[in-house]
Amino acid sequence: MSAEGALLFARYAYPPNELGYCGPADAAALLRREATADIERRARQFEGAWCYLQFLAETAGLPDPLDVRVVEAYWIGNELLDLADPAALVERLTDRFRGQLGGTWREAAQRALAHHSFQVFEVYPWAPLLRPDGNPTALSVLDRCRIRTGVVLTAGSEVATVRSRPLVWDGTGTVAGDWQEETVRFSAGGRTLIDGVSPGDRVALHWDWVCDVLTDEQVRRIESFEERTRAGLGLLVP
Repeated sequence: MSAEGALLFARYAYPPNELGYCGPADAAALLRREATADIERRARQFEGAWCYLQFLAETAGLPDPLDVRVVEAYWIGNELLDLADPAALVERLTDRFRGQLGGTWREAAQRALAHHSFQVFEVYPWAPLLRPDGNPTALSVLDRCRIRTGVVLTAGSEVATVRSRPLVWDGTGTVAGDWQEETVRFSAGGRTLIDGVSPGDRVALHWDWVCDVLTDEQVRRIESFEERTRAGLGLLVP
């Protein structure tokens, strides 16, 4: 098991786990940097994300679903995504999500992507609810659940003010809205998985949490893979 991969998984998985949307109880356990074996055990209980990690590892011929390259591919995106056959992914998801209602993934054999954006926009049932009038609840959930990027303006010991662009509905599809400021956390109860943030840092955001400090290339990947997913659904406005 890769300790580096386990910690990277925890950085992105903690916020929805804390909110009770996925994963086992006691989300705070994901913030214990020293307990990577326990993080690995918990990662296996994220039934949605773990399915993708297993699939990516198998496709790449890697023995560890928490290999840091696999974890990065799912949350951020990298070259491993190009190795994954869309039809094979849909077949795997058909077995994993058998009986689940909603979503568009069953018809996505030509475009399926083993990336978190695909889980958010195609497997979850919210995106189809956007039409015809941009359902505000669905739009808000999609915006917060996706991995989005932002820039740090100010930072304290546990919270930061960041500038980011939310998804908005323009009448026919989704576009990046105007820049807005929001307060987000990167530490809870004195525990954090990153070594702080500084003004000017480009960061990954998941719900109200700073997951990581990103390189410019990682920002590009997150944004481009999400755009690819929304374009496949006809939700991306040029």
